[in-house]
Amino acid sequence: MARVRDEAYLIRFGFHVRKLRSDRQLSQYQLADLANVSRSQIMGIENGSINPTLCTLRAVADGLSIPLSELVEVA
Repeated sequence: MARVRDEAYLIRFGFHVRKLRSDRQLSQYQLADLANVSRSQIMGIENGSINPTLCTLRAVADGLSIPLSELVEVA
C-alpha cells in the first residue's frame, strides 16, 4: 500500500519550493499574495509540515509563473 504522507518527500518538496521562490526573489508574503493563499500555507509547504492539496499546488505554481509539472518535479 502506498504511504499517504511521505515526510521525507514533503521536506524535499519544501526545499524545492523555497528555492524556486528565492530564485525569483520573492518573500513568503509576496508568493502568498500572488498565489492567493496564506503565508502560513507557504511556510508549511516550505518546511514540509503540510501536505498541500492539488488546488493549492496549482495556485503556488501560478504564483511562481511556472507550470504545475515544474513545481512538482522534485529530484
